[in-house]
Amino acid sequence: MSDATTTDLYQVTMAMAYLEEGMTAPATFSLFVRDMPPGRGFLVSAGLESALDFLSAFRVGPEDTRTFAEVLHRPPSGLAALTGLEFTGEVRAVPEGRVVLAGEPLLEITAPLPQAQLVETYVLNQLSHQTAIASKAARCVLAASGHPVVDFSLRRTHGPQAGFQCARLGAMTGFAGTSNVAAAATCGLPAIGTMAHSFVEAFASEEEAFRAFARTHPGPVTLLVDTYDTRQGVRTAARVLNDLGRGPGSAVRLDSGDLGALASEARTILDTAGLREVRIVASGSLDEYAVDRLVRSRAPIDVYAVGTRVGVSADAPFLDSAYKMVQYDGRPVMKLSAAKVTAPGPKQVYRRPGYPDLIALSDEPPPPDSHPVLETVMHHGRRTAPRPTLAESRERLNTDLAELPLAARLIDHPIAPKAVPSPSLTALTRRVRDACRGPREIADSGDIGIRDVAPAGRRRDDPSRRACVPR
Repeated sequence: MSDATTTDLYQVTMAMAYLEEGMTAPATFSLFVRDMPPGRGFLVSAGLESALDFLSAFRVGPEDTRTFAEVLHRPPSGLAALTGLEFTGEVRAVPEGRVVLAGEPLLEITAPLPQAQLVETYVLNQLSHQTAIASKAARCVLAASGHPVVDFSLRRTHGPQAGFQCARLGAMTGFAGTSNVAAAATCGLPAIGTMAHSFVEAFASEEEAFRAFARTHPGPVTLLVDTYDTRQGVRTAARVLNDLGRGPGSAVRLDSGDLGALASEARTILDTAGLREVRIVASGSLDEYAVDRLVRSRAPIDVYAVGTRVGVSADAPFLDSAYKMVQYDGRPVMKLSAAKVTAPGPKQVYRRPGYPDLIALSDEPPPPDSHPVLETVMHHGRRTAPRPTLAESRERLNTDLAELPLAARLIDHPIAPKAVPSPSLTALTRRVRDACRGPREIADSGDIGIRDVAPAGRRRDDPSRRACVPR
């Protein structure tokens, strides 16, 4: 059984119906975030690389067909048309590390309709989760104002794969290292680690624990000083580091309490002991909000270790993302569900400094001095370019962040820029909408030009108005 079965059941039932009806013409699906999550002034595109890995390997094998048949309580012969189905389509997408806004496509897939339908769930899962995490991580780097940030999230992420993705995305957004050994080894990241409170508790005294740790690990060490009394722990760490001549490169870690006040006291103790080069690492329920407060208070913290709250994007744990058909067999289509209107047609986003992003039709000429954000990354089911390095993605992110308005980069109460539709996209949206049956009440939107459409005399949730295609 392959990853082809990692899908929602209705993708399979729809794909079977399309095959039975001979509906295999090219369809374009657009993946986008409807609304910016609370507390976000921007998003960071991520998850594309794992989505492309999935698409490159996508093939429905005989075992997959048997699995589909089993859950549908049908004989495998009834689903034989699925066997051998591969992804042969084209993907245009925003490269990882680029800033994106609400309403802008992160990715568009054009492929024979059954293929484009079957891959929806996996692709949407990868981009939604990783974009949420990358956006949170980027805000931590901004909040730290040049101080190193490291990833301690693995133990509480929603599964090992999510933990690996968090470590990778942290590195992509500027983290200095990760505690995740597998991610460090696979992605070539610095592995970061200290000790747990249980290590200190296992010894008869805190000093014995510190000396044993230092004997086992030559070179700089980081000693956890808040198992019992933090101030005394710092004094003990200072004595051990001085006795062993291990000050340069070493650190003490604070993991609880008033981190700002304790860091100030720890700095005084260390400096008095002649250990000015010993750094202070802070951890414990940190995210961009806590880091921002500590940095603004001028707490003498050198390194911020972020974990749970970043690894699950605690304040915005999901994105209101969607994967919607915008064209089938050359015919633009749209959806008119209340509060879920989509804009028809394949699209491109054009960006230029000093102007709002422009969401345009894919074949529109670009505005002067602008550049397209979506790139062709897959053709005929194969990648069109090598996988970018994390450094290349990080450079893209830094460039985009530098061009964002300051208000979008604020940690508290950011103001997200709004993308605007091109006149051609607005006109197409109106034409497709007007092809629907009956008179309409129209409400214009600042995002894509159309916010809601309600045929007169019908309830807004009437199923007859949920999909709109030219007749």
